[in-house]
Amino acid sequence: MKRYWEIDALRGLMLVLMTLTHLPSRLTDPMGQPIGFVSAAEGFVLLSAFMAGLVYSRRAYREGVDAMRRAFWRRALKIYLCQAATLLFLFTIITAVGLHIDQPAVKNLLSYYLAQPHKAFVYSLLLVYEPALLDILPMYIFFMLMSPWVLAFALRHGWTGVMVASATLWGLAQFGLSEWLYELAARWLGLPVPFHEMGAFNAFAWQFLWFVGLWMGASRNAPDARPFRFPRWLLALAMAVAVYGICWRHHGINGQAPFGGDVQRNLLFDKWQLGPLRIVNLVALGILVVRFGPGFVQRIPRLRWLEAMGSASLPVFCAHLVAVLSVLAFYGDSQTVRPWWGDVLLLGAVFTWLYGVARATLWWEGRSRA
Repeated sequence: MKRYWEIDALRGLMLVLMTLTHLPSRLTDPMGQPIGFVSAAEGFVLLSAFMAGLVYSRRAYREGVDAMRRAFWRRALKIYLCQAATLLFLFTIITAVGLHIDQPAVKNLLSYYLAQPHKAFVYSLLLVYEPALLDILPMYIFFMLMSPWVLAFALRHGWTGVMVASATLWGLAQFGLSEWLYELAARWLGLPVPFHEMGAFNAFAWQFLWFVGLWMGASRNAPDARPFRFPRWLLALAMAVAVYGICWRHHGINGQAPFGGDVQRNLLFDKWQLGPLRIVNLVALGILVVRFGPGFVQRIPRLRWLEAMGSASLPVFCAHLVAVLSVLAFYGDSQTVRPWWGDVLLLGAVFTWLYGVARATLWWEGRSRA
């Protein structure tokens, strides 16, 4: 099927923002949540789900549900192999470098692995132990394994039941569903991995964002599909919410913590729990992108380097983890350890590496197809 270069460019932009956020430099804080209380992770997950719904529902219509399921499972296996390779890089090279130079950032990142190396290795391959920075791909795999069953059900019976169930699960996640299930697993199964070592993302909350994107993508293949349209009052409200969120984020006295030290109110915008006000901010931005994005991209030149990174999003994402982990091992997590020109050189080297990985991946895929 034809590629949508606009979606590839957007995914490439999300990868750039994630790299700037994860790589310790003077740009880490300014580029964290740059357009309100929404990060690149939400955009990346939503776009990935949209493309999954678009591509795999089309396969279901053309080749049947079984072919669609097999395609999902092949993709999930590919993501798992990428996660396993990144874990091996972390547990071998990064661990060796961090211990050799006594790097606190690496020791903090791998505290459970250093205390229980055998259990940590086994449970990491089982996607239970998820070190920081390596916790989004396990969630992605979980969604890919769930999606063929959900998509097959929705294609037969409609999306209403799916979205009601997904929203209910998101609501339960806000009130401690993950913690409750962990306590049961620890009590009855003897799960040794601490809860805080099982990844920062609450998958029971983030599945709502994934299935919204899956529905949006699949709906484009429906026989009666119509363009998304919004009334003017909703566009005006979305614009107001988006502008207010950007101003609050960058000009508020607390920066990325909207309510400062008020932990309970900050949960309303919490990234890991996908708090309710965060969803409001994301929906407002999404409405504006859907309404004004097509006209905007017709007026700008195609950014082919972003397209390349978005087209090879999985290898580029893993390459960005390799770069970030290497910088943490050698320089630590200080954002000001280098002069400004050192940050410029570092960022230039990292993005050259990411673009090189993207071009090599696309060349190899083109060669394989040929």
